[in-house]
Amino acid sequence: MKINKEGYWIIVITGLLCLSIWALVYFLIDTHIAIMWFMAAFLLVFWFFVAAFFREPKRVQIHDDELLFSPCDGRVVVTEVVKDDEYIHEEMMQISIFMSVTNVHMNWMPVRGMVEYFKHHHGRFLVAWHPKSSTENERTTTVVRLANGDKVLIRQIAGFVARRIVSYMKPGTEVEQNSVMGFIKFGSRVDILVPKDTELYVEIGDPVIGSQTPIARLKRRD
Repeated sequence: MKINKEGYWIIVITGLLCLSIWALVYFLIDTHIAIMWFMAAFLLVFWFFVAAFFREPKRVQIHDDELLFSPCDGRVVVTEVVKDDEYIHEEMMQISIFMSVTNVHMNWMPVRGMVEYFKHHHGRFLVAWHPKSSTENERTTTVVRLANGDKVLIRQIAGFVARRIVSYMKPGTEVEQNSVMGFIKFGSRVDILVPKDTELYVEIGDPVIGSQTPIARLKRRD
């Protein structure tokens, strides 16, 4: 299992913390063998669980300019028309995907184009499915201009557990479809805002796989 670089220090620190706790248990209750073995097993499982948060799967990179791919693993929780008041200032179709703590936490770029806008917003840490999490939570906003002139907005959102968002996006750079765009530590949510006439392929409740599941088809602009 390959580990994403964003998890190196957390995994090391967690491992040292688990060793310290086990050493403390060993010196305090060294006569209770059953408890010592239980704590050792519990701490080892916990450490592997933390390491699994940062797993980096090997996936085939798919390219299709007419398709919009899921930016993350998870489950669709929102498909609705909303008004973007941050940058595009138009009504857009929003698709929101919730990432649980058991999902892969990497984020992929759902389209190919040029990064036109990027901003990191400090904010609250409401649960990710809360309606106000898109506008009030800690989040990043990335807007990509496609070759046909359309704009797609991707929003990484921190949740109640997730407190750290990593984005590799920089304005003015070209991005490839399904390339790695960032990481949300310990799960949360990703919103994608696309033109309102986009044809959706998913419904609320559908499971999706990041960089592999087509979630919409973009309209041609001839």
